[in-house]
Amino acid sequence: MLSSLIWIPILGAAIVGFLPGNLSASRLRGISLVIGSIILAVTIWILSQFDLSYPGLQLQEYLPWIPQLGLTYNVGIDGLSLPLLALSSLLTWIVIYSSNNIERPRLYYGLILIVNAAVAGAFIAQNLLLFIILYELELIPLYLLINIWGGEKRGYAATKFLLYTAVSGVLILVGFLGTTWLSDSASFDYNAIVTQNLPLRTQLILLTVLLVGFGIKIPLVPLHTWLPDAYTEASPPVAILLGGILAKLGTYGLIRFGLGLFPQTWTIVAPGLAIIGTISVMYGALSAIAQKDIKRMVAYSSIGHMGYVMLGGAAANSLSLVGTISQMVAHGLILALLFHLVGVIESKVGTRDLDVLNGLLNPIRGLPLTTGLLILAGMASAGIPGLVGFISEFIVFQGSYPVFPVLTLLCVVGTGLTAVYFVILLNRTCFGKLDNKAYYPKVNFQERFPALVLAAIIFILGVQPNWLVCWSEATSTAMISAIKPVQEIAINYDK
Repeated sequence: MLSSLIWIPILGAAIVGFLPGNLSASRLRGISLVIGSIILAVTIWILSQFDLSYPGLQLQEYLPWIPQLGLTYNVGIDGLSLPLLALSSLLTWIVIYSSNNIERPRLYYGLILIVNAAVAGAFIAQNLLLFIILYELELIPLYLLINIWGGEKRGYAATKFLLYTAVSGVLILVGFLGTTWLSDSASFDYNAIVTQNLPLRTQLILLTVLLVGFGIKIPLVPLHTWLPDAYTEASPPVAILLGGILAKLGTYGLIRFGLGLFPQTWTIVAPGLAIIGTISVMYGALSAIAQKDIKRMVAYSSIGHMGYVMLGGAAANSLSLVGTISQMVAHGLILALLFHLVGVIESKVGTRDLDVLNGLLNPIRGLPLTTGLLILAGMASAGIPGLVGFISEFIVFQGSYPVFPVLTLLCVVGTGLTAVYFVILLNRTCFGKLDNKAYYPKVNFQERFPALVLAAIIFILGVQPNWLVCWSEATSTAMISAIKPVQEIAINYDK
């Protein structure tokens, strides 16, 4: 069943791309939506088969591939990968559903399905070479999605994304090769690699290479400069792919291969990672406050929220790691809702400029439901209780405070700054007097439905957070058991 999450979208991309006949864009969208629904149904079945009490790999599949290179087809899931796999399947369905009147639809929907296959494969890959193959598979499809269907500066943004992500892949490959060869492992299988016997200096070098490689993908400050351009110039559905799914490959890889392969060395780099995460939180929030383009504001907010993930991962205890995984999922859901709503507003109003937008909450001539959902998304991003953003950030802070008290408090301040820029966005966009000449087109049900689905999930998981955190508790505890206490180093560092 895990393999089907790779091969169904690949087969679907082939069907969409090469199905004979002159099919309309709506027909191709319908076919792609059926394929996306099958992927989502398989994911739900996998969720139903997952044993919450077992911390190791489940539904594992293993086949020899190229034994001379140590490459095997080794896939499996645990509490770290499963929530992100479910997020990827859901958001892919949302992306396909919300893509209408697309030019060159065969290529567009085919590329989206290939991206889904690559991301799902990377989340379940348990062989380092298999992971990097799938990690790089999404590079060209996303470059094309930005460059063909993006905004005015799409060529520049797509090229920048391509170059940064290519460097990220090279660094990760170098780190994987060095880790495997120096540890004298005969295979690139994750469970076959033991790094504890390597000299400390060697471990630090290898871990640093992986941190930089995955840090570009997240992205962390100062490796973030590709993100605002790519997110802003991409179409709203592609921006959902970039922020809601692709960025999670970086945070997932950092935890899986950084913390997982170097559990002893992680304690040394943890204070630095926590500092970088805190800087990302503050930088992302302050940069978002300064923006006039609401899409660019949302893009910078993503940088800040990835900083919470870094803080929780650096603290490296079972509670903070559960919060880290929950924050990845929560951020993906909230960011997807924000980008979708921004796309709807732009299509109806014709602008994303905060100096032009006002009064959209007008019940007759404005976009009342869309702006109401925008208010909910802003509250979720700011960590208001009762929504999924609150519980994920709260668990991160609760787990991180005993380890990094000063940095955690600074990140709490960052949540206040998040509220500031969303108040600015909502005040200028939703309220105020609408121009007497303005009468915006109504938002139809097809445009509303993805936002309603995401808003419902954000609310339900906020009210019943155990439905989110339960998946990762056993795995988080098992991963932390191999780590030396980070508290001693971190507390001394703070002092």
